[in-house]
Amino acid sequence: MDVAQMIEIGQRAKKASQVLMCAGTMEKNRALLSIAAALRKSKDRIMEENALDIQAAKENGTSAAMIDRLTLSDARIEDIAAAVEKIVDLEDPVGTIDTGFVRPNGLSIRKTRVPMGVVGIIFEARPNVTVDAAALCLKSGNAAILRGGKEAIHSNQALAEVMRDAIENTGLPADSVILIEDTSRESATEMMKLNGYIDVLIPRGGAGLIRAVVEQATVPVIETGVGNCHIYIDKSADVQMGANIIFNAKTSRPSVCNAAETLLVHQDIAQEFLPVAKALLDTKYVELRGCQRTAAILGPSVVPATEEDYAKEFLDYILAVRVVDNLDQAIEHIRTYSSGHSECIVTRDLENAQRFVSSIDSAAVYVNASTRFTDGGEFGFGAEIGISTQKLHARGPMGLRELTTTKYIIYGDGQVR
Repeated sequence: MDVAQMIEIGQRAKKASQVLMCAGTMEKNRALLSIAAALRKSKDRIMEENALDIQAAKENGTSAAMIDRLTLSDARIEDIAAAVEKIVDLEDPVGTIDTGFVRPNGLSIRKTRVPMGVVGIIFEARPNVTVDAAALCLKSGNAAILRGGKEAIHSNQALAEVMRDAIENTGLPADSVILIEDTSRESATEMMKLNGYIDVLIPRGGAGLIRAVVEQATVPVIETGVGNCHIYIDKSADVQMGANIIFNAKTSRPSVCNAAETLLVHQDIAQEFLPVAKALLDTKYVELRGCQRTAAILGPSVVPATEEDYAKEFLDYILAVRVVDNLDQAIEHIRTYSSGHSECIVTRDLENAQRFVSSIDSAAVYVNASTRFTDGGEFGFGAEIGISTQKLHARGPMGLRELTTTKYIIYGDGQVR
């Protein structure tokens, strides 16, 4: 794909966005319901295309975990369609007034939510992201330019065609959703530089993809997703509660960004806590990579931890462990190694809990709860476009509201300055 072709895609999306920004909630919801119905009706065709991606993945030696994320089935397509229908039920942020006030000269000023315009999304192997992203953008009044990975290209092409037809059948532009079918690195690079057409670019995927987008893009970027998340067990923690939390945060779904990667344990409770936690983690065959004090308590099954282990997002049944002297050392460790995603303290000490949440500068900070709750659905936002680990515009799970911006609408009665 050359620059001219990418610009043409940008022009089409911009034109569609100008229609969507004026579309009412009922129009957008009608299009979403049309998408959900079309996905169910077209599931056989979608799964035929998905089978081509799965076959290619197997031939390329793709891991079983990645193939599972890639695979679509009747049940998964139903879940995707149902997720679209849930977005219909969510409140439309467009047109809501954040603040409103009247100036002494009589001007009525209203800070009002409006669509971003054109949202670009670069993502990897999960085809459900194609639908989730398109549906969220549509509900928030944005056109979407989607660029998935080569691993899911046949699935994404089928899903995009189904959605485009469904949207057009309700009277909105098919170009509300545009899939870039060229999966070369060049197409991604050109998309990152589509200034004047893409209003914001959101990468969803591994650390390498996110880093490349942040470093190379000239359009505005919302950085998402890399999760080196920590659980700290304070000296006053309930031992069983702490064990249950680390077990859930590590093993319920280790391949996602809100899974825990490092366990920190206060030295005063380590002797009691670590064997209890290990007994649970052993049921899922979690490999522990720990410091010398961890190995002294748990024995030779603990792999000596390296500096890299404490900095790594494993996305696997591997957990880095460190026994720390006190809360201050735990905070300093998290400040050193955290990716700014989600961190948790398990404690019965209210003062320590408050110090932890005040000192830790991550998008989500928990007291006595699993980091796995950092999710748009769990926060009550419905679906999410991603989890932002930056501080500008959006931070944490990004739902419909985070896909809008604001403009000031001013009503006067002939005032001049």
